[in-house]
Amino acid sequence: MAFDHRHLIDIREYSEEDIALILDTAKAFSAVNDRKIKKVPTLRGLTIVNMFNEPSTRTRSSFELAEKRLSADTLNFGGSSTSSVKGESLIDTVETLNAYKIDAIVVRDKHAGAPHIISQHTPAVVIDAGDGKHQHPTQALLDLYSIREHKGCIRDLKVGIVGDVGHSRVVGSLAPALKTMGAHVTLVGPATLAPANLGVDRVTPYLDEVLPELDVVYMLRVQRERLEGAPFPSTREYHALYGLTKDRERLMKPDAIVCHPGPINRGVEFDSYMADHPRRSVILDQVYAGICVRMAVLYLLLGGSDNGLDS
Repeated sequence: MAFDHRHLIDIREYSEEDIALILDTAKAFSAVNDRKIKKVPTLRGLTIVNMFNEPSTRTRSSFELAEKRLSADTLNFGGSSTSSVKGESLIDTVETLNAYKIDAIVVRDKHAGAPHIISQHTPAVVIDAGDGKHQHPTQALLDLYSIREHKGCIRDLKVGIVGDVGHSRVVGSLAPALKTMGAHVTLVGPATLAPANLGVDRVTPYLDEVLPELDVVYMLRVQRERLEGAPFPSTREYHALYGLTKDRERLMKPDAIVCHPGPINRGVEFDSYMADHPRRSVILDQVYAGICVRMAVLYLLLGGSDNGLDS
């Protein structure tokens, strides 16, 4: 199987064919996750380090599960448990890991560009699990997987990404990935949280105007930890203008779906009615997709066994 990538750091380096291969491989791995025994020997004997220097629930746990279900050996560390608190540099930490003869590093870091720097100082495969406000490529891939599962295809879908687009690494990967796959992308949010130019079709502050045309409504968490100053008067006002609520549902297409990368701030970007909507919300499907997609990414980058599914 030909896959001409060494790392997954910038989703813009991946073509439509590359992304489709990852999604198709993830679909195959979903069969493994439906088994009673959810394990294959695909990456047996390989060692993967999960270096998480920022808090994470979904990304960290799904990467670890994906690695275990592929039979890889894993090492989990980061943040206050490492010698970085003693002043050790990122490069020195990576050189230490290299001495262990590891095969891959999955890295999350508050500093944009950290995965790229690591890739220049290790022979191991590097996977970006979120870096600063820059990118989060496996999140974009699992989002694409979830959208394709529910809508059949991605090309020509109208997708609105709503909220704190200016501080979101999710947008940094999702917007270009959607465009690569042929979707039409609108960014919606207050001007104070507007993004840099991401090559999308439209940027607007008016949610109610665009809701009736959207096939996918992708809600974003307000990145309080990255905000400077007061970009909006209050949480209540933000919710009134940009929250997806039961009242706003009447503006949506009958078959529109709702996504969110998590964690959800109920009463800010959602009310509970829409967050838990049994027909529209695919948020927990996104969580499940994270395991399948991350299994696929690890398999393709690390060159697993012939078909990745033999038990």
